[in-house]
Parts: sequence; C-alpha cells; structure tokens
Amino acid sequence: MERVLNYSVYDCSIIKLSKHHSDRKGNLSVVENNKTIPFGIKRLYYLYDVPGGESRGGHAHKDLYQLIVAASGSFTVTLDDGSVKRTFLLNRPYQGLMVVPGIWRTLDDFSSGAVCMVLASEGYTENDYIRNYDDFMKFKKNDSSNG
Repeated sequence: MERVLNYSVYDCSIIKLSKHHSDRKGNLSVVENNKTIPFGIKRLYYLYDVPGGESRGGHAHKDLYQLIVAASGSFTVTLDDGSVKRTFLLNRPYQGLMVVPGIWRTLDDFSSGAVCMVLASEGYTENDYIRNYDDFMKFKKNDSSNG
C-alpha cells in the first residue's frame, strides 16, 4: 500500500469479520487478503500468556498496517496519533481493530487466557518500528510538515 501521511486514530476502526455458525460445529470467521482487510497479510503472530498487569505494544510503525483480533479472551488497545487517544476493548473473535501506520499502540488489561492475534501487511523489519515516544512525536511532526 502507498504510504499515507498524517493518519489519525480516526483512520483506525473495528472491522466486523464474517461469522459462520453451526450448532454442531461452532463458529468460523474468515479474513481474506485485500478483501476483508485493505492489505495482503505477510505476517501473522499472536500474544498469549501475558501476565496480569503487563502491557504489550508501546510502539508505532512507519509503514505497517495491522489487524488486531482477540482470538480468545479480552484486552484493551489504546491508540495515540500524537494529538488524540482512543481506546478499544477487543473481546470478540469476529471483530478486528484495523491499525494504520504512524499510530502509537499499547495493549493492556489482558484477561486470563487471552490470545491476541495480529495480521500484518509486512514481514518483521526492525527499521519500521518507532519504539521511543519522543521519536514518535518527531516522526509525526515530520509527517505533518511533509504532507
């Protein structure tokens, strides 16, 4: 996807995934590249066994798009674009939070047994990460002056 400068937390939203139900066999939800979500999935990872009171995330990405899903249990995701913060409770495996580049994210309040599945638009690249909040604010300022 082409990089869009100046994304805000309002460009991030809950995406409802298809939910196919069978009384005998349970539920099935599907995510398809460039159809369900506006990017192709190049990496999938999941977080689990997060100890009570611990946070995950605490970074932003320069170019990466993600869909964050509570595959099991619940947790909160706080998004920050440098000006506005929004918090989402994820607790349904048929919903995902679409996170665009240039947004600081923190994951908290993991329930016991929670599994956080993340579908990413690119493979792991350390250079895509912004791990320091002051560097993130400089990045956002540069984005706004270049946009």
